[in-house]
Amino acid sequence: MRSIPFRLQSGAAALALAAASSLAFAADPMTSATGGQLDKSDRTFVEKATIGGMTEVAAGKLAQDKATDPSVKAFAARMVSDHTKAGAELTKVAASEGVTVPGAIDKSHQKDIDDLAKKSGKDFDKAYVKAMVSDHKDTVSLFEKQAKSGKDANLKQFASTTLPTLQDHLQMIEAIEKKL
Repeated sequence: MRSIPFRLQSGAAALALAAASSLAFAADPMTSATGGQLDKSDRTFVEKATIGGMTEVAAGKLAQDKATDPSVKAFAARMVSDHTKAGAELTKVAASEGVTVPGAIDKSHQKDIDDLAKKSGKDFDKAYVKAMVSDHKDTVSLFEKQAKSGKDANLKQFASTTLPTLQDHLQMIEAIEKKL
């Protein structure tokens, strides 16, 4: 079984524990950003950020139920709240550009969620925290790149204003990781 780094490729939990998550983003269950006139790199950002955010929400919901450490549960609750809010904002920005965001996480990220769901107790906590550290490093990098070199002004602004929250998430989860 592979470790669960929620590579943003494709990490930030899943509005997709399937149905619940799809509602917070878009009704269109496509697996890539579609429509509009965005540059390919901006479209890739929209897709990766959306899928990553949905993955964060799904994993966060799972952790709220399964985590044993109170700090992990609190972090998970913040992930659900912050990433749901960011996902809704990104959906609005993308829609203003005529772009439809993915409505569900991809198979790879869903497998990560499914693998995480099989764990329990301290094993769950450690796997979730490890995944969140990895995921947030990737997410911060993605948003830094978009804020610096994105072509679309609205997406650059979204990335710039969201980045401090993501950096805060990374600091929080790294502190939790040291404590565990």
